[in-house]
Amino acid sequence: MAKTIAIFGFGPGLGMGVARVFGRAGFRIAVIGRRADRAEQHVRELAGEGIEAAAFPADVTDPAQIDATVAAIRSGLGEIDVALHGAAGEMTDRIPSTLELDVPGLRVPMALKVHSPILMTRALAPAMIARGEGALLFSSGSSPDTPMPYLSNFGVALAAQRGYVQQLAAELQGTGVYAGVLDIGVLIGDSRAEQLLDAHPELAPAGIEIARMTNTELGEHYWRMYTERDRVEVGVGF
Repeated sequence: MAKTIAIFGFGPGLGMGVARVFGRAGFRIAVIGRRADRAEQHVRELAGEGIEAAAFPADVTDPAQIDATVAAIRSGLGEIDVALHGAAGEMTDRIPSTLELDVPGLRVPMALKVHSPILMTRALAPAMIARGEGALLFSSGSSPDTPMPYLSNFGVALAAQRGYVQQLAAELQGTGVYAGVLDIGVLIGDSRAEQLLDAHPELAPAGIEIARMTNTELGEHYWRMYTERDRVEVGVGF
């Protein structure tokens, strides 16, 4: 029986890359994104590549929508075997100075990178633990390891997410459920961030060159994490 991966915060970069890699390995894809039109477009693109997928439009920061989406996926595709939290903020959400960072400036990054991953975990982990198998995957950036004041508010949120995933992984030991986070220090191919920076290179901080990686290459990193399960945290682009 085919397995299902649910990708929360599906986008054309990370989401599509992971969907391709897991889909080619026989997984069905649950495409979870805030905009229904974009989610359906991703489903059509995957279908064109011979990958079974279904769209589940939802705001991944809303607890009620998370729970309703998980129930809908289970009803339509079966139990969720793997979940990826890939939601990311827009370039315009960043606050480019730690000295200018205030509490309201943390609202978006904390909602996306801390609260939403917790909501996803609470919705899925109990059933995975009961079955004795499953995987919870998360996306992070380079700022928890490398101070980047131009990403000040997201750096704070990603550091908090990192602590959460490390604690989660420790608590899941022996249950058969894997938790891991990929720290991404590259610009993801076909992502909205790549498209924005290509159109507006002035948005990149002066003197900083950002390496690039195709979204499929990034998906392969997640596949290795899922199959090898030997590290809680993996970095690319450092």
